[in-house]
Amino acid sequence: MNDSRRTFIRSLGRAAVAVALGGVAVALGRRYAGRRSVWQLDPHKCIACGRCATQCVMAPSAVKCVHAFGMCGYCDLCTGYFPPEPPSLTTAAENQLCPVGAIQRRFVEDPYFEYTINESLCIGCGKCVKGCGAFGNGSLYLQARHDRCLNCNECAIAQSCPADAWRRVPAEEPYRVKDRPSQDQKG
Repeated sequence: MNDSRRTFIRSLGRAAVAVALGGVAVALGRRYAGRRSVWQLDPHKCIACGRCATQCVMAPSAVKCVHAFGMCGYCDLCTGYFPPEPPSLTTAAENQLCPVGAIQRRFVEDPYFEYTINESLCIGCGKCVKGCGAFGNGSLYLQARHDRCLNCNECAIAQSCPADAWRRVPAEEPYRVKDRPSQDQKG
């Protein structure tokens, strides 16, 4: 009689532990499922390879150039705007690095100019980002704009990215800002 009672109590204890663990797993699963995530480009890892313009399922790409004004030097010769060794420092199309003229150059005061991005024209090619990073301070960078992005389950750009710069991030914090270190660069 004692053996059957012990066996029954052990079985009851195991069942209670299993139910408790199952409840914890369900609660964690609901908590995780409640968190929506989106694809985003880490500007610290991006190498401006040009695939954002060609691999995105959107036309034009949902990836756009962003300008971190706090990092910008407001240069007369902006290497994100002008190609290396431009014929002149004018806004003529042949002097611009951007193939679609998405960057506007505005005189502020001698010798400073402000550069703004017209996102409706930007195709996400990254030519300005590459130029700014190579010879400038890196204030231009690429980001997926979530008002344009379909947030595909498997991002075509992320699959082809040679720098592995794409990550799923919480939808509540969809953008990665260039003027502070990425999570991978901390501590």
